[in-house]
Amino acid sequence: MRLRHIPGSEEEIENSTWVYHSPEETQKNISSPLYLEIGMGKGRFIMENAFTYPDISFIGIEMYESVMVKATRKLDSLPDDEKPLNLHLIRMDARDICDFFPKESIDRIYLNFPDPWPKARHAGRRLTSSGFLKRYDSILKKDGRIELKTDNLDLFEFSLEEARASGYEISYVTYDLHADEEAMKSNIMTGYEQKFSSLGNKICRYVIRRSLTSV
Repeated sequence: MRLRHIPGSEEEIENSTWVYHSPEETQKNISSPLYLEIGMGKGRFIMENAFTYPDISFIGIEMYESVMVKATRKLDSLPDDEKPLNLHLIRMDARDICDFFPKESIDRIYLNFPDPWPKARHAGRRLTSSGFLKRYDSILKKDGRIELKTDNLDLFEFSLEEARASGYEISYVTYDLHADEEAMKSNIMTGYEQKFSSLGNKICRYVIRRSLTSV
């Protein structure tokens, strides 16, 4: 599906007070604990988390201005006393993540319904591939974790294999998240999750932890 360009979105993102624009600005302002969503889309998930957990700092990463601007516009529309002060955004390519965050600075990474890149030759572009897991390993704290949700079974199986091969500890796996009553008590749904589950698609989820033997 072709991404629809929103005229003026580049300028809006460049001037938005919600957005960190450089590694220097990011590292100057981040605080702990810090939770990161990679591929935040329109921001529903990361915003709801920021509202729910005001003592945690959240950063949403998105590559495309025309997607991120929908989140900044929603944030701008909130009354001043409802704006989440613990939330910021970064427009960036996830491949550059180690330039923006210091070593062992992230407590949690969320990967919600990432692009499955179904062709085998594109496997390295998947956000759960070994190349990306190596990047995450660098910036996660020693007890840091990664949470994945997807309705794509092939991607999920690939992601589990990559996690094991990369030395991550798998602490939770389900092929039907919405059937897990206990897990659903704290589950915050994304827009895609609501859409796909309403169509009858089962939602897969894993939680993996950073290898304590990583250098």
